[in-house]
Amino acid sequence: MNQTLARRVVAEAIGTSFLLAAVVGSGIMAERLAGGNIALALLANTLATGAALLALILTFGPISGAHINPIVSLSSLIQKELDWKLFASYSATQVFGAVAGVMLANIMFGLPAITLSRHVRGGTEELLSEFVASFGLVMVIAGCARQRSNAVAFAVAAYISAAYWFTPSTSFANPAVTIARSLSDTFTGIAPGNVPGFVLAQIIGGVAATLLFRWVIPKTQNVETN
Repeated sequence: MNQTLARRVVAEAIGTSFLLAAVVGSGIMAERLAGGNIALALLANTLATGAALLALILTFGPISGAHINPIVSLSSLIQKELDWKLFASYSATQVFGAVAGVMLANIMFGLPAITLSRHVRGGTEELLSEFVASFGLVMVIAGCARQRSNAVAFAVAAYISAAYWFTPSTSFANPAVTIARSLSDTFTGIAPGNVPGFVLAQIIGGVAATLLFRWVIPKTQNVETN
């Protein structure tokens, strides 16, 4: 692995790890401090997640593109911005980083490093909401990247913060996040049995948005990725 590729992969690992530490850690903190007020806990979790996303994308964007999400990497693969080798490296690293971030959050708050979640998030409504959340995320990235590239970080953070509230699933929109959150039996967890459905809905949503917005907003130039 050459140094450039190594830097990109490490950036994805660290970025995804810190994202999950922020999501799960703020969820634990919010649940402990909100006194049973779920709306207040979700608001706190939303603000922390959106702020962390903004900071992480601004930090790692110039290094790896700050995908921090396998469906974003898959979208780049479909658009030939990544090759298969880099896509595989990114995706594996994102999942690894996400799991590490959840373990870190659990340990920081005095919990076992891994505890399978019992938080059931099933049903057609939540699967549809994951499709919508993932479609919207890729849509926002595609639109901003091709028209206002310097606004991508702000747009993604704003969109995910909003989607926490307009989707009943609270907008996971990320297979690595979904897998990792099944390992924390806390406010932000998801039961392992619900993970495959969420991931499938996310992939379908991301691919659909990629294909549609490749036509709606054609790329004006190829992006150098090697």
